[in-house]
Amino acid sequence: MTMYTPEPIPPHMGRPASSTPVRDYLATPHPGTPENYVVMPKSLVEAMPLPWQNAMVQIMAEFHQAFGHLDWPEYRVVPSRREKLVNLDEDQLAEAGYLVEIDVDGELVYRERSGRRIDNPEDTEVLVSVMDPIPGDYRNANEDTPPRGFPTQNVGPWAPTQH
Repeated sequence: MTMYTPEPIPPHMGRPASSTPVRDYLATPHPGTPENYVVMPKSLVEAMPLPWQNAMVQIMAEFHQAFGHLDWPEYRVVPSRREKLVNLDEDQLAEAGYLVEIDVDGELVYRERSGRRIDNPEDTEVLVSVMDPIPGDYRNANEDTPPRGFPTQNVGPWAPTQH
């Protein structure tokens, strides 16, 4: 015989589970998550602890099984940073699709490639390529993983020394 208590079941006190957890997570800025993409440096993914790598492989395999039939373009990922137009040299301006000229009054005028004038160049930020700050030869994090299974911080010859 099963006994039931007369008290009602208490309501769940935490937040309800989201039906869009990835969208929710990516709604706040994180490294490697510009507006429409998730970019993960291969060297860091390969340096994750082995259990993480196994989980990642399983997720990627399922992802590619589900979406591999689409007509995928090739992606070119360029490490970049935001800079104000007024802080760029001519090469950087050209790379970002802008140019600067001196008008008849001797003032600098910034324009898009189309010729449209930029009214507030000191407030206009654009992406400019930079050297990749994440080394490609990142050591295997498993070599520097303490027994509790979490990778140590600042692994590699580029890491700041701690005093």
